Amino acid sequence: MTLLNTKIHLTDNQMHQNQDILGNISTAVVSLDSELRVVSLNSSGQDLLEASEARSLGQPMHKLVANPEALMEVLRQVRADRSPLARRGMPLMLLSGREIHADLMLTPVSNSEHGINILLELQPVDRLLKISREESLHHAQETTREMIRGLAHEIKNPLGGVRGAAQLLARELSSAELEEYTNIIIREADRLRDLVDRLLGPNQQMDSQCMSIHEVLEHICNLVRAETDNRVELVRDYDPSLPDIIGDRSQLVQAVLNIVRNALQAAPSEEDCVITLRTRPQRQFTIGNQLHRLLCRLDIEDNGSGIPVDMLHSVFMPMVTGRAEGTGLGLTIAQSIITRHGGMLECSSEPGHTRFSIYLPMDLNHA
Repeated sequence: MTLLNTKIHLTDNQMHQNQDILGNISTAVVSLDSELRVVSLNSSGQDLLEASEARSLGQPMHKLVANPEALMEVLRQVRADRSPLARRGMPLMLLSGREIHADLMLTPVSNSEHGINILLELQPVDRLLKISREESLHHAQETTREMIRGLAHEIKNPLGGVRGAAQLLARELSSAELEEYTNIIIREADRLRDLVDRLLGPNQQMDSQCMSIHEVLEHICNLVRAETDNRVELVRDYDPSLPDIIGDRSQLVQAVLNIVRNALQAAPSEEDCVITLRTRPQRQFTIGNQLHRLLCRLDIEDNGSGIPVDMLHSVFMPMVTGRAEGTGLGLTIAQSIITRHGGMLECSSEPGHTRFSIYLPMDLNHA
């Protein structure tokens, strides 16, 4: 058998190996035919372009981005010149409205039957900066949690003594009027104890089980509809291909519900509030120093006034709130729960659009 025939007649095992290699590399790779239609899209490409391979196959490349003019120009140039081409930092607007900047490498591949195919490689230029930022954020969150635990225990110990002393004093008092003062001490001590317990977050052992994240979200939607008398618009954008996750259902419900309620409170009115729940697979994602092959990404978006810039960096800190009646613990507790699941909680905000992104690993050792 000639070398050419050997290359053409790849064994099934070799083809699977090639697919595994493309599926595990961090560079987004898109194969295009001579008409610039998508022939294949690897896992990193699906994540970068926020488009599944099943929906992209056979689609013209210009339908995968909202601003295709510059991209299509270089693709046509490579097809016409039949020579490789590189572009640095090309801005691409995704169909979701998110803008990315990517380095492009375009390579023509000769196809005697159908003309010139093109191999398009995309590397987001901010990837290394994003990994570094995530590592710093993860370390800061761990430091904050340790500080809160130590401070909370230092508060609870003397608080128990104050409450006990107030109870003993109440037994010695004969006047009902004076007993009211000791009752105030006891009630306030209980209130502070409950506040400290909330600061510490869930302390019970996780009841990990296999579940559908979409079932959890549907349960939350039902709760929100009941609480608001169905006045809030809930937009559900689920990816049905997501496999089940492993986690504590009640804690995940609490975490997501805290974020959704935070969005409700930020809205000028319930009738004007639009909350979007979106699920997508996320591949080759780093949390701390751990690279995960596959995660579930849950985006919770609202159309509220946004988070002030000076508060955005500390939004997960306890007691940080923009409302006079708020405790500033809802997002802190949500972050604590997600971290216990080995995941990460991120936030981005601008006037009219706030997004909280939850990343949950889909492997058992983080459940």
